Amino acid sequence: MATSDAVELEISGRTVRITSPDKVFFPERGETKLDLVEYYLAVEEPFLRAVGGRPTLLQRFPDGVGAKSFFQKRVPKGAPGWLRTTTMSTPNGTTSNAMVLEDMAHVAWAVNMGCLGFHPWPCRADDPGTTDELRIDLDPSPGVDFPMLREAARELRRLLDEDGLASFPKTTGNRGIHVHIPIGPGWDSYDVRLGAVAVARELERRRPELITAAWWKEERGSRVFVDFNQNAPHKTVFGAWSVRARPGAQVSTPFRWDELEAIHPDVLTMETVPSRVEEHGDPWDGIDDVTQSLEPLLARSAADRQAGLPDAPWPPVYPKMPDEPPRVAPSRAAR
Repeated sequence: MATSDAVELEISGRTVRITSPDKVFFPERGETKLDLVEYYLAVEEPFLRAVGGRPTLLQRFPDGVGAKSFFQKRVPKGAPGWLRTTTMSTPNGTTSNAMVLEDMAHVAWAVNMGCLGFHPWPCRADDPGTTDELRIDLDPSPGVDFPMLREAARELRRLLDEDGLASFPKTTGNRGIHVHIPIGPGWDSYDVRLGAVAVARELERRRPELITAAWWKEERGSRVFVDFNQNAPHKTVFGAWSVRARPGAQVSTPFRWDELEAIHPDVLTMETVPSRVEEHGDPWDGIDDVTQSLEPLLARSAADRQAGLPDAPWPPVYPKMPDEPPRVAPSRAAR
């Protein structure tokens, strides 16, 4: 039922009211709030396969791309009673009732609140204490182009293949590449971060001219940074199939490893991605069938510790960790 300023959609057995459906979210392209809802409905199956059932951090852009935005961990007052939430806790004990990506009605409700894309936690709402994904963030430093990202991704895949770990790549919707490594039960986010640190350090050893594990920006140079701290407790990354707040409405798009040479993030938009899915299917189709151990990466971490390497630096918002080096940039420490 349509009104002068709203439209009601039947989604996942719920009636979801979309207010101001013609409100333009992407001014350069003209796509509206309703267009964004329809995009997510068009990729429902792969979207829910990748992020369904996960608590999510909402980044809201009430006035669209180019306007102010803010992150929201807690579902606001006035949310519908059917909206599923779960309690998430930070390392210092602060809790929030985060929305769960339960179905597409939840997605449409969030889009109506001005959420363009989603930042899901690496856990399921049914078991928030168990981390079930290690997420490698290949982050381009200034001076790094996308061909360098591709080369770093190839090196990462070789390493993971050596350890017998299946992995699933996607564009970030911006300039980087994310690689998701599903893992079975038994590990928490502290274990997973140790595995990510080990990956970053081994990649740097293999390709020091291309890849860096340096936490401090002043030490990275024009190299691909492996951001291991994206796996720290309570951290999220931008979700698969989510739309970025960029003028081109680029999508964080999963792809197959054999597509790496041909893929480019700028052409994967909310306009082009649904037809890509319709033609080629979901590149992450088998991700839910993969259950694998973190032990190969923890063995690399243990070998680094035996060789005398301390823990890598943590972000400043976390409590000081055992065996962590000083949280001071090298140039400041020297002064």
